Amino acid sequence: MAVSPDSPVVFRARGLTKVYRMGEVEVQALAGVDFDLRQSELVVLLGPSGSGKSTLLNILGGLDVPTTGEVVYRDHVLTTADDRALTEYRRDHVGFVFQFYNLIPSLTARENVALVTDIARDPMRPEEALALVGLSGRLDHFPSQLSGGEQQRVAIARAIAKRPDVLLCDEPTGALDSTTGVLVLEAIDLVNRELGTTTAVITHNAGVAAMADRVVSLVDGRVTSIREHATRVAPRDLSW
Repeated sequence: MAVSPDSPVVFRARGLTKVYRMGEVEVQALAGVDFDLRQSELVVLLGPSGSGKSTLLNILGGLDVPTTGEVVYRDHVLTTADDRALTEYRRDHVGFVFQFYNLIPSLTARENVALVTDIARDPMRPEEALALVGLSGRLDHFPSQLSGGEQQRVAIARAIAKRPDVLLCDEPTGALDSTTGVLVLEAIDLVNRELGTTTAVITHNAGVAAMADRVVSLVDGRVTSIREHATRVAPRDLSW
């Protein structure tokens, strides 16, 4: 069942613009974006390369700040927060999953996840997080001993092990084939359903969109459409 439109709003972004300056050239990555993200929903941010998806996700995650506009996370105004406040926000509230896994090669799957649990306030055990993404049998394997999909699932386990309120995923299947990508999307879907983690997934693959409660399409730094789904399609049933 889709998340109710009456669910509490976790993020409220209004009038977001982002301009990057490279010498005398200006590139406008966002051009007046209004965006809400509701508690426990799974949203897909859909659009071609250069549409502003990653810029929007980085601003929501406190990795970047807009040129103009405002982002509020619950009752915290992120756009006026200083570096220390943004660091605490990322540490305490946000889990990130990127296209490239960023695992430490010399550490096992369990140890890679423990890097987060050692500094979190109320973490899962690494074994619990890895079990949630289907890797109970790979705890003591090094990244070189894991497939690409397994490495990405370790990255998801690492992101969720601190029990974040929000999970932000930037092209999590971009480096994977469709069969392996389904396993990764199933892990993200399960985390959203089982833990109620508010989740945003960036993709340029329109076939992935059906797994979401809502699909937000971006083109040239603007939101061009927002579609609600009455029901979500299981990742295994997606049309890639």
